[in-house]
Amino acid sequence: MPMRFLDEMDISGKRLLVRVDYNVPLKDGVITDDTRITASLPTLELALSKGASLVLCSHLGKAKGAFDPKFSLAPAAKRLSELLGRPVAFAPDCVGPEAVKMAAALKPGEVLMLENLRFHAGEEKGDPAFAAELAKLGEIYVNDAFGTAHRPHASVSGVPAVMAACCGGLLLKKEWEFLGTALEAPTRPYVAVTGGAKVSSKLAVLKHLLGKVDSLIIGGAMANTFLKAQGLEVGKSLVEDNLLDEARSILAVAVEKSVRIALPVDFVISMDAGKPLGEMTSAGVCDATAVPAEAVALDVGPKTGALFAEVLSPAKTVVWNGPMGAFENPAFAAGTMGVAKVLAGLDAVTVIGGGDTDAAVHASGLASKMSFISTGGGASLEFMEGKELPAFKALREYGK
Repeated sequence: MPMRFLDEMDISGKRLLVRVDYNVPLKDGVITDDTRITASLPTLELALSKGASLVLCSHLGKAKGAFDPKFSLAPAAKRLSELLGRPVAFAPDCVGPEAVKMAAALKPGEVLMLENLRFHAGEEKGDPAFAAELAKLGEIYVNDAFGTAHRPHASVSGVPAVMAACCGGLLLKKEWEFLGTALEAPTRPYVAVTGGAKVSSKLAVLKHLLGKVDSLIIGGAMANTFLKAQGLEVGKSLVEDNLLDEARSILAVAVEKSVRIALPVDFVISMDAGKPLGEMTSAGVCDATAVPAEAVALDVGPKTGALFAEVLSPAKTVVWNGPMGAFENPAFAAGTMGVAKVLAGLDAVTVIGGGDTDAAVHASGLASKMSFISTGGGASLEFMEGKELPAFKALREYGK
């Protein structure tokens, strides 16, 4: 059954239970980045404009099935109220008599934010009884939380099964359209850029992409494993020695499928192995064939930047997941920022996988130049592996 989305539903006068992703960073009870809240606004504003009332549910942090004040969603309710320009009531729990009473009292155009879902163990366990309690709070279920779309939790998979009607929100629809089109029907040439620390976290993605892309750029620490698999020494750089055979296999399959793989040809290195990242300093640039034994490769070098730019220049579709180096330290940020700059200048569909890549693109100041930035790190990775995510599966199975 095809999924339905909010803009296809009759929601006038209905009370919507909306699963949002307000897992935002907090410092001393203050939100330091409200990107995920602002990303939900089109869905909420559409629903409110049609006379619906809203009951919003989310998790925040790693709450372990019990109340923990440092993971309260109260700051998110306050910030949402400012962004919407209307009051947002806050329920002291996400289920139970008080939540039911507050939800039932909502009038069209009113908004209620529930307390953290993960204060109940039933959320992460996917407990049907907990899902049934949540379902009492609305008439139509709307999932707009792509960041948790890969989690078979009660609010993701369980609630749609027991609601009278369910659909995806506008943010979920946008993720579905951009990631789905990029992976299944890309305008070519199609280039994937992968980075980050470990091959192990991207292994399934790399294998899936080899059947799709024209070129594959591999940067970040994960590139070290591929270089060592080819016989190069990478000093004290991070390497997954147990995956050298997997790396060789991926390189061989790329040759079979005529996929060009671009690996770093030079690095920005540090001689500060063992120090915290923030204290490490640059010791200059060296070729990938001449990494000193005591060196740690922490960014791709300028020759690599030029190589990657050349591979990207003809692209019409680009998916990027994973930074090119330890960009959190300015000494090792140039490679990642360089890729962001190249993508910003392309006449192409540019899709950014969430997590660290999202943070890097925002740090570059070029976020507005990208076609789409995913709000889900793990979810976008699993989507790129070709998996059916639990959120989409539930909306398809129970979309009434």
